[in-house]
This record gives sequence, structure tokens and C-alpha cells, in this order.
Amino acid sequence: MTDPALDAQQTAEAVAAIRAQTDLQPDLALVLGSGLGALADDIEDAVVMSTADVPHYPASTVEGHAGRLVFGTLEGRPVMVIQGRVHAYEGHPLRSVGFPVRLAHALGVQGIVLTNAAGGINPAFGPGTLMLITDHINLSFLNPLVGAVGEGEVRFPDMSDPYDETWRLQARNIAITQKIPYREGVYVWTSGPSYETPAEIRFFARAGADAVGMSTVPEALQAAALGLPVLGISTITNPAAGLQDTPLDHADVLEVGRNVRDRLATWVRGIVAETRL
Repeated sequence: MTDPALDAQQTAEAVAAIRAQTDLQPDLALVLGSGLGALADDIEDAVVMSTADVPHYPASTVEGHAGRLVFGTLEGRPVMVIQGRVHAYEGHPLRSVGFPVRLAHALGVQGIVLTNAAGGINPAFGPGTLMLITDHINLSFLNPLVGAVGEGEVRFPDMSDPYDETWRLQARNIAITQKIPYREGVYVWTSGPSYETPAEIRFFARAGADAVGMSTVPEALQAAALGLPVLGISTITNPAAGLQDTPLDHADVLEVGRNVRDRLATWVRGIVAETRL
């Protein structure tokens, strides 16, 4: 059960630990998904903190997620990079999965870019495709907002535009200008850690999903409750279960993430430099 007073205290203690290391006021937060953490290397004048040194920050235990916060500038804009997100399947309470978003909000960010590695459901979305998320389906039926209302949150956040339409339009125009191939689609969240069955993937396709993954949605829900605009980008790393002959393997996810890094980094750099909320 959420304890709003304890929530606020823990967030304040985390902010104090960060402020002891940097007084940077981040304008945007960037959450990096599996195999995409190397984007943090592009941050200038970087102050790097292990999340283990941030009080109450949940530990990231998955390969490809470094467990670091990076503060600095990208394209001249102050940013906070979350290099290594946490997932519900790691055993964290759902409220803890939303902690990084609450922390970013407390540090003053004006918007959050969520990236992830996802399985492709739409047969037109092959490995290496970048997908701008237009909407999501929560088929985990889990929610980090269950419980008492946290400080600064609304009880019933509107989810009619979970991935800010105006921000998406700007991101779309940047991709076109920079000649970065991309698709747009719906992301479905499952809790994991097991990959989906072929029958589940067929069901998701009929429900209108284009890609599937084990993250992003809880962060988008937490951001919505705090009134933070969200932009979401999926890297399609593999065809979903039943759409290829070989078994799904996390190593393949990481490899495709590394291969697509330059294209994604170019797009994110453009988004940071040119978009305004």
C-alpha cells in the first residue's frame, strides 16, 4: 500500500543525494532500454552516479542495464539519463518501478523520453526497426498507481494521449528531415520475465498491437499521474514468438540494440535539440 508521506520522504532523500553531486537542472529525462545504454556515452560534462548510491533507488539486475544515472548536457540541453531501468519481473513492487519517474519529476524535468527493446508483432516491423509509440495496451493488468495517491499525482490520470501527440509530431518531422527510417505503432506490455507464447502473440496482434515488451508502460502511467509528457521509441530487436523458427534469446536483443545505436542516437539527439514542450 502506498504511503504518500514515506513516498515523499524517500524521493526527497534521493534528490538530496543527487544534489550533493550536481546542481544541474535537467530539462528532459531519457530512459534507456536493453542494449541501448551506450547513448549515455554521448552526454557532455557528465556527472555519473551509481543508482546504488541514490537512497531508495531500486536495483537493476538485468544484463544490458548498467544501473547508473548520468547528468549533463546533450546538444546543449541539460538532461538526466537513466541508464538501466528496473522492471516488475525483477521482483520490485510496482510502486518502486515508478520511482525513477517520480525522482525525475522531483528534479524538475519537463518531459521523459522512454526507449525500449521490443519484439515485433507486426510482420512489417523487422529487427532493427525504430517504432514511435502511439499508444499502449496494458495486458499485465498491473499499475504502479494502485494505492493511496502520491504527492503531486492525480487519482485518475487521463490516458487518451499517453505518448504526447505534439511531441510525436516533432519527433516524426526530425526523423523525416534526418532520413531516419521509422514506423509508428502500438506497444503491448506483459510483465515477463518469460517471453510470450505464439498463442499470446496471435491474440496481441488481433488486439491491435505492433510490438511487445516488458517495460515502458508502468513509467508512462507514473508520468501521466504527474502530468509529465512522454515520448516513446521501441527498437524492434526480434520477431515475437511464433514468427521465427529460432528460440527467443536476450543476447539477440542486446546485439540488435547495439547495431541500431547510431540511428537511435541520431534521432534522440535531434529530439533533444529541436523539440520543445
